[in-house]
Amino acid sequence: MAKFNKNKLPSRHTTSGPDRAPHRSFYYAMNLTQEDVAKPFVGVVSTWNEAAPCNTALMRQAQSVKKGVTEADGTPREFCTITVTDGIAMGHEGMKSSLISREVIADSTELTVRGHSYDALVGVAGCDKSLPGLMMAMCRLNVPSVFIYGGSILPGRYKGKDVTVVDVFEAVGQHSAGKISEKELTELELVACPSAGACGGQFTANTMACVSEAIGLALPYSSGTPAPYLERDKYAYLSGRAVMNLLEKKIRPRNIVTIKSLENAAVIVAATGGSTNAALHLPAIANECGIKFDLMDVAKIFKKTPYLADLKPGGKYVAKDMFEAGGVPIILKTLYEGGYIHGDCMTVTGKTMKENLETVKFNDDQKVIRRHNNPLSPNGGVVGLKGNLAPEGAIVKIAGLKNLKFTGKARCFDTEELAFDAVQNKKYKDGDVIVIRYEGPKGGPGMREMLSTTAAIYGQGKGETVALITDGRFSGATRGFCVGHVGPEAFVGGPIALLKNGDIIDIDANKGTINVRLTLKELNTRKKKWKPKKINFGSGTLWKYAQTVGSSFKGATTHPGAKKETKCYADI
Repeated sequence: MAKFNKNKLPSRHTTSGPDRAPHRSFYYAMNLTQEDVAKPFVGVVSTWNEAAPCNTALMRQAQSVKKGVTEADGTPREFCTITVTDGIAMGHEGMKSSLISREVIADSTELTVRGHSYDALVGVAGCDKSLPGLMMAMCRLNVPSVFIYGGSILPGRYKGKDVTVVDVFEAVGQHSAGKISEKELTELELVACPSAGACGGQFTANTMACVSEAIGLALPYSSGTPAPYLERDKYAYLSGRAVMNLLEKKIRPRNIVTIKSLENAAVIVAATGGSTNAALHLPAIANECGIKFDLMDVAKIFKKTPYLADLKPGGKYVAKDMFEAGGVPIILKTLYEGGYIHGDCMTVTGKTMKENLETVKFNDDQKVIRRHNNPLSPNGGVVGLKGNLAPEGAIVKIAGLKNLKFTGKARCFDTEELAFDAVQNKKYKDGDVIVIRYEGPKGGPGMREMLSTTAAIYGQGKGETVALITDGRFSGATRGFCVGHVGPEAFVGGPIALLKNGDIIDIDANKGTINVRLTLKELNTRKKKWKPKKINFGSGTLWKYAQTVGSSFKGATTHPGAKKETKCYADI
């Protein structure tokens, strides 16, 4: 106990001195001893629920975290927070809740830790927004913290091939195009998701899991093991022990999350052909640390990073295959050897990235991950775009795309539902640029993902013959020529709001440009005639979010971040 001085820790406010006798009595009611109450208090937060398989294995892992904390002389206090699972929220108004849930996860974790004066935090998360949400809370609170991913789902098997939930989304498009029967669609849906765990391709959950290791907030190898494997519990246990080591050494998240480690995180996204959503989440995590790291900063890293991991949706393999090939550390190792990774960044092991990678050997006996000098392509799988249609920027995932240029006529829709109906009824032509607007952070509100629409297009065999642009988001599972995060968004009068059917749009992912063939004079004339729309929600959380959320360019954050902080929680 000598190594932990409670007089310097937040939990002294709830556990130390005669004045706190009433507070301590609550802890004794939960079978804690006087010795337990005298130890540091560690919040163990999971996003466990029964909303989706991403979350159902998390409470099991939280018990292993608690064991690790206890054995390292801490007192764990478990709590849960929400998730909104995109696969189920997708394609209807429920998706408006998804990105907002990231803020609620961060905010509710902050409130729980603040309210009960916990000294450290371990977070276990399994779905798209819960990963960045917990990492944001860790950086915001700045108490010693360790993140651990809940693990990916095992691949399903259908007609002799590995399948994921994306195959089911795309099968909806194949069914509407008459390519498969309803019986085949049903057969596929019954086998696509065979276990607990997050979606198995390099979609947002697995992308942000890779980020957790690359940014230094998670233990090496901890993101790889699939959710059903009991080996995950070993990493959960070790994460509990690791957070006590960080507490002893006074290593905090903002010692770990720096501009260099954010760059490392962006590198791993590009190298794995990861989700475009990382370009939203990395700026938001940076904001919690008071660091400027916006969409185009992320895109610059993407542009110069080689694409190394052949993962779905652009490639062949799933998360389980990457785990068996050697996991995130062998990708980091080859990237470090190629000069793409900063080795001097601190991590939750208490060692630097360089020190963590010293004993890692690249596995040449596998086909999932390439060496840095033998990439699938020389550029990352995600590219930033800018131009008169997106002055603040936009983003496109190019992993798996054959053509990197597209010119076509705008076909404008003011909601996703209208666009999806048009696609389902094939009311579009080859060469069209489908525009979905008023779906940005404020305009949605909530910046919906468009997987139902993009998957239907792909399922109809039109993934390379039409483009789609939106001020909303795309799922990490989206493929095809799809441009998201167009900013400024339509709701605030961005150029995407001024488009008319038939306007010619040029997209060039090689040059990083997105333009509409209109003069500045014409755009200004249209802007004068443009009238703002009313928000779709007059009350509740969605209304409240729309009042505070900023641009997707800066991560769609809802508060000023550490730059405006007057007092850090960890120092109370």
